[in-house]
Amino acid sequence: MKQFLIFAGKEFRHIFRDRRTMLILLVMPVVQIILFGFAITTEVQNVRMAVLDPSDDVLTRRIVERLDASEYFTLTARFHTPQEMDEAFRRSQVDMAVVFSPGFADGVYTGDAAVQLVCDATDPNTATMQTSYATGIITAATGELLPAGVRAPQLRPKVKLLYNPQMKSVYNFVPGVMGLILMLICAMMTSVSIVREKEMGTMEVLLVSPVRPIFIILSKTVPYFVLSFVNLTTILLLSVYVLHVPVAGSLPWLVAVSLLFIFVSLSLGLLISTLTQTQVAAMLASGLVLMMPTMLLSGMIFPVESMPWVLQGISAAIPARWYIQAVRKLMIQGVDVVNVLTEVGVLLGMAVVLVTVSLKKFKNRLE
Repeated sequence: MKQFLIFAGKEFRHIFRDRRTMLILLVMPVVQIILFGFAITTEVQNVRMAVLDPSDDVLTRRIVERLDASEYFTLTARFHTPQEMDEAFRRSQVDMAVVFSPGFADGVYTGDAAVQLVCDATDPNTATMQTSYATGIITAATGELLPAGVRAPQLRPKVKLLYNPQMKSVYNFVPGVMGLILMLICAMMTSVSIVREKEMGTMEVLLVSPVRPIFIILSKTVPYFVLSFVNLTTILLLSVYVLHVPVAGSLPWLVAVSLLFIFVSLSLGLLISTLTQTQVAAMLASGLVLMMPTMLLSGMIFPVESMPWVLQGISAAIPARWYIQAVRKLMIQGVDVVNVLTEVGVLLGMAVVLVTVSLKKFKNRLE
């Protein structure tokens, strides 16, 4: 028994000396419970709501106030024409619009009043919950705001779904899966490839060649760039011809944005390779550490707007979030490239930062 306790104590000391093991054992569960607890939610909050109200009477204003006062919707815009509303949806400035018929207050008593809920259905689950919440609030508010003793036909809003009227869930998952696959393949394979040379001691042999170190490192990423382009082509072909997800926007711009994201992912793998010394550490960093934030915080499965503001800030640093947003706009919504300039600018900035930091760290390590 004494020998057993001695060996157990020795194992405890080994674990406590290894910081990476301590992080996995003690810190990772804390991170996971926080992410899963706050990021995974079926509730819809902070929905950007707009109103098109040609009537602008007391009843419509009260209904809009009820919607805005709820925890689900936030009034962000008022439109005067349907063209303004369409442009706002194309620019992804609103998530749902409430459209009232002219003479709404008078039409409530005669049954001629109508309300339409226009919703972005690129994420069908979110769209369903948004329209369900709004329908309940509007129906209840209309009945409560009528004078006592006055009866009127029950008002049920009509729903118009944009970009995905069939409510196909594959329209939502294809852009997310594209971001996840390209991120993991590019980052993981690049980081392992370079670390393998360092771990085997052959990197120094390559560095004494007449070729500059930067070209040696970048040349190791070229095969993965080409293979990732092949993966991208395969994914798009399967999406269009097997899953029947149309490319509603510009295919060349979709490919261009995807290539930019591939370069960002390769740069991230290059950074991981400069910060790790073993293939196991590189695999953990590029696979385990990147996979969970990409799945939970990029908007791939759960809407970012429903997360706490801290997690929304963290998600802004995840390249896949911006790529998935751009793919949904170009592939599903079919908007012009000018509407994805924000996403393209963020990805370009990330690429510059990652390459700069990676090359600086790499030189400092090998000098």
